Amino acid sequence: MTRVIDLRCRPAYLHDFFGATPGSAANESARWLNRRVGTRGDDEHYARSRTPEGFLAEVREAGLSKAVVVGRHTPGQHLPIDLIHRITDGHDELLGIAGVDPQLQGQAAVDEAERAIRDLGLAGIDIEPGFGEPARHADDPVYFPIYELCAHLKVPVFLMSGPTTPDPRFNDPAALARVAQAFPSLPIVCYHGYWPNVQQALGVAFRYENIHLVPDMYLFVAGSQAYVDAANGFLGDQLLFGSSYPFRPIRQSIDDFQQLGFKESLLDKLLYGNAARLFAID
Repeated sequence: MTRVIDLRCRPAYLHDFFGATPGSAANESARWLNRRVGTRGDDEHYARSRTPEGFLAEVREAGLSKAVVVGRHTPGQHLPIDLIHRITDGHDELLGIAGVDPQLQGQAAVDEAERAIRDLGLAGIDIEPGFGEPARHADDPVYFPIYELCAHLKVPVFLMSGPTTPDPRFNDPAALARVAQAFPSLPIVCYHGYWPNVQQALGVAFRYENIHLVPDMYLFVAGSQAYVDAANGFLGDQLLFGSSYPFRPIRQSIDDFQQLGFKESLLDKLLYGNAARLFAID
């Protein structure tokens, strides 16, 4: 059986943004996004994950080894660290990522990030510079204490990117170079893979091997073939799988991923091995 770690997999019940409330405007947006990124069949396929039991059933039936549930802390959406811990704690198939915002929290962001890793056992820290107020780039000094902490604790930092950034000028992977150079031992994981700035993201990842790309749902839309070509070459250790559930079905995404043209010899690494190394999973 194919081993899979899904780097971006959230239950609908986590927030209205993920489709928690049937008939709401947020749920209609979730359905719209599913259609936009190539979901086949029911665009409300995630309905079962409106309960904790339903989400676990989705994860298990998809055959995931691990599903990574990502917290957020931005002015527009807060998924608290303790909430992510409650969802993932005690479930071997779930991993949690803590979200912090140094702009909003100041030093408390560093303290909370350390608590998330040391005390709660979460697996990494998510920051979202382009979603801040004001929006910032990843190399803004306000984020350097988080990078320093993650490097010290030997856990990855996760950066949100992609076309949903309110101001697309902040979906620019050029700033990654300074961070990767300043923290060469820090794994930097880029959700959404900076799509549609694919070539630029690949250029930075070519130069810095501690940059990892998770194009997740954008791997299945126009302009993404370059990720596949790069993985078949230099990027084989730096590309990871994510379904972006509930915005795409888990099992469909796994099946579609295997049909994109990746070398057969790379599939276990891309679907499982690279993420297992990232999280130090035996």
